[in-house]
Amino acid sequence: MNPSPLVSVVILNYNGRKFVQSLFDSLLKSTYPSIEWIMVDNASIDDSVSYTEQHYPQVTVIRSHTNLGYTGGNNLGMAAARGKYIVLLNNDVEVAPDWLDHLVHEAENDETVAALQPKLQSMINRGYFEYAGASGGFIDQWGFAFLRGRMFDTIEMDRGQYDDIREIFWASGAALFLRRSALEEAGTLDETFFMHYEEIDLCWRLHLHGYKVKVIPKSNVLHYVSASLPAANFKKLYWNHRNSLILLIKNLPARHLFLTLIQRFILDGVAGIHALVQFEPIRIAAILKAHFWVYTHAIMLLKKRKSVQKNRKVTDAQFRHLIYPRSIVLDYFLKKKKEFHTLDF
Repeated sequence: MNPSPLVSVVILNYNGRKFVQSLFDSLLKSTYPSIEWIMVDNASIDDSVSYTEQHYPQVTVIRSHTNLGYTGGNNLGMAAARGKYIVLLNNDVEVAPDWLDHLVHEAENDETVAALQPKLQSMINRGYFEYAGASGGFIDQWGFAFLRGRMFDTIEMDRGQYDDIREIFWASGAALFLRRSALEEAGTLDETFFMHYEEIDLCWRLHLHGYKVKVIPKSNVLHYVSASLPAANFKKLYWNHRNSLILLIKNLPARHLFLTLIQRFILDGVAGIHALVQFEPIRIAAILKAHFWVYTHAIMLLKKRKSVQKNRKVTDAQFRHLIYPRSIVLDYFLKKKKEFHTLDF
């Protein structure tokens, strides 16, 4: 066994000049000995590429002439990667020197692991978890995503309460460690998603192929969060609503699909009414556009679903313990369960 298998770190960049120096200065302090660095540029208009090429010649730069989103850009990088393992990394992060050592150690000692994520802390609010990954991701029975350390807009202080290695339902795309052989079996990122929920879709497919997904909190990464799009951006709202529906249509078992979608349509309707009362026209428009897209692309989505279900190797019972058996929306807003440890799995 190679004690230090090659790891390909793929950094997706879009107008990230202000992050480039701090990103690569921290990455190049990594203590793991066998890494190749790949930066995929999604048609940036700033000087982030020229700066990287001038100051960090050890980084292979791949230029895309159009913005391929998170999915297309990272798939481009993964196609060029040579490592046994691949890490998808946002450009707005800083890593601890030993961040990669812990991830490789876990993957080498458990061949059933296909995806890992480090603990993600906020670069802005030091001492707190960050919004996009915290200490591992889960979904509820209706497909709503939440995190160990962040539920909706409640972000917990990191007091070490989630420092245990454990299985999770999904690992954050901000710092996503992947086993190449598992990707060859389950497929890479679905480019229909463009961005948002694509890592959850990938992890769900990995579960369906019998693999595990874990969080490794000893591996520590700081994340700026929302460097590309602010939370209230129309596109971000649209992708979140649309892609969560795509996620369910593709991956749910047949016996749960119809009822779950009906419940989701009702909940999205309630969200739309709430947005109307709060006079949030951007959110209303995003919800309506998301549903219109799903309805008009139903045949294509059903074909994707057929492919996923045909290739699954295990039943959902194998990873059912990672899906919250109630509604996180109701528990959070009605029962006031604001922190992950208050939930009863």
